[in-house]
Amino acid sequence: MSQQPRSGYTLPVFATASAIAALHHLHDQEIKNAVAVDLIEPPIVVNIPIEQVARISENSALAITRSDPGDNLDLTKNTPIWAIVELIKNDAIDSNKQIIIKGGEGIGKQMNNEGKDAIYSYAQKLLKENLKKYLTPEETIRVTIILPEGKTLAKRTSNESFGVVEGLSLLGTTGISQPLTAPDQLTIYQEELKAKTKQFDSLVFCVGENGLDLAKKQGIDPNQLIKTANWLGSLLVVAAIEKVSSILLFGYHGKLIKLAGGIFHTHHHLADGRLEILVAHGAKMGLPTVILQELFKSPTTEDGLKLLRKYDGKAGSDWTEKIYHSIAETIDQRSQDYIRKHAEVNIRVGSILFDRDRSIIIASKQGKMIMDVMGYPLKNQESI
Repeated sequence: MSQQPRSGYTLPVFATASAIAALHHLHDQEIKNAVAVDLIEPPIVVNIPIEQVARISENSALAITRSDPGDNLDLTKNTPIWAIVELIKNDAIDSNKQIIIKGGEGIGKQMNNEGKDAIYSYAQKLLKENLKKYLTPEETIRVTIILPEGKTLAKRTSNESFGVVEGLSLLGTTGISQPLTAPDQLTIYQEELKAKTKQFDSLVFCVGENGLDLAKKQGIDPNQLIKTANWLGSLLVVAAIEKVSSILLFGYHGKLIKLAGGIFHTHHHLADGRLEILVAHGAKMGLPTVILQELFKSPTTEDGLKLLRKYDGKAGSDWTEKIYHSIAETIDQRSQDYIRKHAEVNIRVGSILFDRDRSIIIASKQGKMIMDVMGYPLKNQESI
């Protein structure tokens, strides 16, 4: 019998633990090698080891933890997370601004959001909810989170594809880090999917956190969302066997485009071909040869999309829409064929593709139809 993979915790949890330890040190409280953190999601309290803590000035202290995502093959495994907590003298205390959170070195910047620190809502909530219980009404603190290895590690991620530069994001909706790449995690995903097929006739598949977030902003019930990671093919088949009537694929175009090429496990170590697929659809739609040649030289599909949009802007053409419409319709057809081949049932599949700015590029005809049937008419970008 295979041993179940060990779950760990997400980066926001370790950032919060460091901040708690630094604040305790400022308050001259003893820290016995660990601090308690309320994860909020899920509602449990866990003990997180503290590696080092020290006062660095009269009113500030630094604490260090080390990331432990469990058996997840996460590139942040063992990376140090620093938190500097500074007590600020503030005569006019605003309870809403009692805890100021900043990103230091190694925390990414959101280029699509005025360069704000990539410390997202769950991390903000986790830090504030855990720290405020240790503050007196007269105290204000500034918390700076630092990832010394963040810039280096970010080069090995797709962060820049989503407009995050210079470091990593404190992203996520839960404190538990599931071992997404461990083989047994697929079983967990399948069981979650089966449970949701008992509640809903239609489901929305999202490869990662960006898709989940954007789908929620479209008004889709979070309970209808399934995070697939790279196992789209397997989960499509399970959903079909469990007799759902339709599936909406909601994802970054640089991932979902692989399905248009018949690639249903989307991890880049297994198969790629994204740029070739984009160029093939350009040729199919009649894109001029000189532009096809430029497109093929693009470093990434995101760069290819930018090239198409730039050409359309100059020529007043609509190649981007035509090519991505062709890609989306092919994703739908290939997905339905894949399900028919492996599950011997017919099921409606639609797709919605977004870019690095999390702006929707295209929704297939069936994608729009599934949204309408689910009761979530597709919103334009300005309304989300």
